[in-house]
Amino acid sequence: MLIIFALLIVAFLVFLADVIWFDAFAHKLMRDPRSFAIHVCLLTGAFFMAFPFVWMITTSFKSEDEILKTGKAIVVLPDSLRPSVLNGENDRRRIEAHAKQRLAWETQQTGGGTVDGKKIFKPFEFWDNYREAVAAQPFYRYFLNTFFVAITITAGSLFFASLAAYAFAFFHFPFKEQVFMLMLGTMMIPQQALLIPNYIVLSKIGWVNTYMALIVPWLASAYAVFFLRQFFLQLPKDLYDAAVIDGCTRFQFYYKVLLPLSKPPMVTLGIFSFLASWNSFVWPLIVTNDTKMRVIQVGLSYFSSEAGTKWGPLMAASTMTIVPLVVMYFLAQKQFVESQAMSGMKE
Repeated sequence: MLIIFALLIVAFLVFLADVIWFDAFAHKLMRDPRSFAIHVCLLTGAFFMAFPFVWMITTSFKSEDEILKTGKAIVVLPDSLRPSVLNGENDRRRIEAHAKQRLAWETQQTGGGTVDGKKIFKPFEFWDNYREAVAAQPFYRYFLNTFFVAITITAGSLFFASLAAYAFAFFHFPFKEQVFMLMLGTMMIPQQALLIPNYIVLSKIGWVNTYMALIVPWLASAYAVFFLRQFFLQLPKDLYDAAVIDGCTRFQFYYKVLLPLSKPPMVTLGIFSFLASWNSFVWPLIVTNDTKMRVIQVGLSYFSSEAGTKWGPLMAASTMTIVPLVVMYFLAQKQFVESQAMSGMKE
């Protein structure tokens, strides 16, 4: 039923685009049934991909009563933003009770003391979940730690991976292919199998509960080396020979020629590395035990406990968590698309 509803919404949006905004584009779609069907499928997929994020954002503005209410209807908008025509009987009762509570609370604040012998607590306000999320945990510190760790890992991983990929793509040395295959073989080892050995090593050298434990183990990535090596192999070898004839050293060719040509794949790899670091949870949870060293994903777990989950503050904190990722993607979108084309130079 939900799928049929989504298809109807998508078809309506295409029709609306034909009438109002994208007249020429919509007419083209209508003339080409195949193109129209493809766009409907893509928009339907986009709807299902975006719906959880929309639900998370709107839930961050809901009170506990709204979130935990029972009912068969799927209510996305909070009471404060939803048109009254869409309210059901339970919604109207809850909104009326909230209005009465606010009036009683304002009366109590004006007159002091209690109302009818009862102390009225402050009613829910639009931004309360965000205020509670920020006050419950030191999220500013969590964000600072996460940014520092993610940026450092991304920069270090790109540097070391590009150097290794450069060597595998342009240089000849004994057992090059065997070393490369051995490196790729490490990708088959589950990370869970390395948690205890890595922790023991870090404990022996005194790195537990430090930034070194959060950063150093992730500076080397076999996938990053493989990814960049495949791009470097598309570049003509004549480019390297010409640079050497002109007097370039190997390192000068690396940072003056190779890196500028590798901007799209480097940006893509940087996005993947940043996302992996930003979303890391298990490893930071294991190697840190001080609140000052925690990262944002570990901080989100504090909203769930044996007593239950505070869904409103959790959704508010989660919304704040994804904002930097969305901004980063839009800033690097052009390079990301270019890297997927992998249009490299041809000999």
